[in-house]
Amino acid sequence: MFPGSEIYGGLANSWDYGPLGVELKNNIKAAWWKKFVLQRDDMVGLDAALIMNPKVWENSGHLENFSDPLVECKKCHHRFREDQLQEKKCPDCGGELLPAKQFNLMLKTFLGPVEDENAVVYLRPETAQAIFVDFKNVLQTSRKKLPFGIAQIGKAFRNEITPGNFIFRTREFEQMEIEYFVKPEDWQKAFEMWRQEMWSWMTDILGLKKENIFENDIAPGELAHYSKKTIDFEYKYPFGQKELYGMAYRTDFDLKRHYSEPPYEDADTKEKIYPHVIEPSLGVDRSFLAVLLDAYSEDGDRIILKLKPGLAPYKVAVSCIKKNDEKLVGKAKEIYQNLKKDFPSDFDNRGNIGKFYYSQDEIGTPYCVTVDFQTLEDNTVTIRHRDTASQERVQIEDLKNNISLR
Repeated sequence: MFPGSEIYGGLANSWDYGPLGVELKNNIKAAWWKKFVLQRDDMVGLDAALIMNPKVWENSGHLENFSDPLVECKKCHHRFREDQLQEKKCPDCGGELLPAKQFNLMLKTFLGPVEDENAVVYLRPETAQAIFVDFKNVLQTSRKKLPFGIAQIGKAFRNEITPGNFIFRTREFEQMEIEYFVKPEDWQKAFEMWRQEMWSWMTDILGLKKENIFENDIAPGELAHYSKKTIDFEYKYPFGQKELYGMAYRTDFDLKRHYSEPPYEDADTKEKIYPHVIEPSLGVDRSFLAVLLDAYSEDGDRIILKLKPGLAPYKVAVSCIKKNDEKLVGKAKEIYQNLKKDFPSDFDNRGNIGKFYYSQDEIGTPYCVTVDFQTLEDNTVTIRHRDTASQERVQIEDLKNNISLR
């Protein structure tokens, strides 16, 4: 991870994903899409525009309700979210705080050559509204029946008052969201089903430890304006136990806001209804952060990133014991090129096997393959396992069978 715009002094709370970071991030998104879209018969995908007609945000209630309580210090003029302060004094200087004001989190911009009120648009603060607005289009083209869901991965923007804690809270972030549509009487059954699916995602796919995850049932008075029930899945970060994901029962709030008539007709009864919605909402960046924290471990002077093999940037890395030996290097490159056809792979020709292993451990690469002089004699190589540091000799032709992504 790099600070955004670093050569110009950076931009507050802006982060760029580097060569290894972007691979881990993409693997998280691909695993989510595979589990919740490709492997389910009741799910379809969507990729909607970032900028929408401003009437969307007016009807959704965001222009009216999407805000945080902001307080300002009389003395130092620093600003804070009131709901995150422990005391009624400024945490920076101890000064008196002014009465709270509501601060809308929508990021405003303009479309077209004239910057006036008629050209005002907003960068979306969530991906969900596009799903609701496109509900009838998706319904007509996919011919799905209740219950079914629409999934989307995409960027969202919020003008947070106090971003921070690395990538935990940023003004630009990426979401993996599902809107799962059900008959009104079936919402509790669907809610429980998705609660279990969220646990499966966190523990089975991301590999997070159960003891680091907690459920927090949000109190009625603290619910978002669209929600009748919300569970936050919280994670034990180094800076405290805070939200990782959220899951909300949005009732029919959104579809009623956008459609003057019920948009769904039951194929059997011909009854027209407003489906109710369960929303599992997952942040890509917080997933990335939790995975890094959970996978990090030390063994003496070794730093090991014990990523699930399916998430690791490289699945296998290849090296040889002597970097200037043409036959060894040629054989190692041949093996690397063959493995690369099936697995994201790395080639390291530093000639120091110890440093090669330690470097790949820190990256999180599950398997390291070493070519040595015995390889030239019997066509075998050493394959090393990241977590245990155990090694075994295998035939080159059997290498792929010894690499598991589970």
